[in-house]
Amino acid sequence: MAHEHREVIVAENGQGRYQQGVQAGPHTLIADEPASMGGADAGPAPYDYLLTALGACTSMTLRMYAEVKNLPLTRVSVTLSHEKVEIDGKGKIDRISRRISLEGDLTLEQRNRMLEIANRCPIHRTLSGNLEIASSLANEG
Repeated sequence: MAHEHREVIVAENGQGRYQQGVQAGPHTLIADEPASMGGADAGPAPYDYLLTALGACTSMTLRMYAEVKNLPLTRVSVTLSHEKVEIDGKGKIDRISRRISLEGDLTLEQRNRMLEIANRCPIHRTLSGNLEIASSLANEG
């Protein structure tokens, strides 16, 4: 799965307390916080987008693998959730639960292999690897 380098621009859009306009290439999206966090729930929250990225990458990676291997995969569905959990000795950590549904006449061996492939999708690798976020301030006039 090749990654095309393009910027995503997120900026307040003036439509609500926390609402953001998102420009991803030619695509315009909205992000907001749910009402429970003081937003208007006008769009997915930031963690929803993080889960969306992982779910979409997982499903696309499995579709590509099934096509290359000519597997009888008829549909992929990925259900994700995020929570903070207490781990003995580590304190609180972020946990993403990902449940992958594979439809089609697949053998147990093929299904297990697809789970291995899901764990190799690029977003999974990024999130579970050594991730560095390089932040800087834009030069303002």
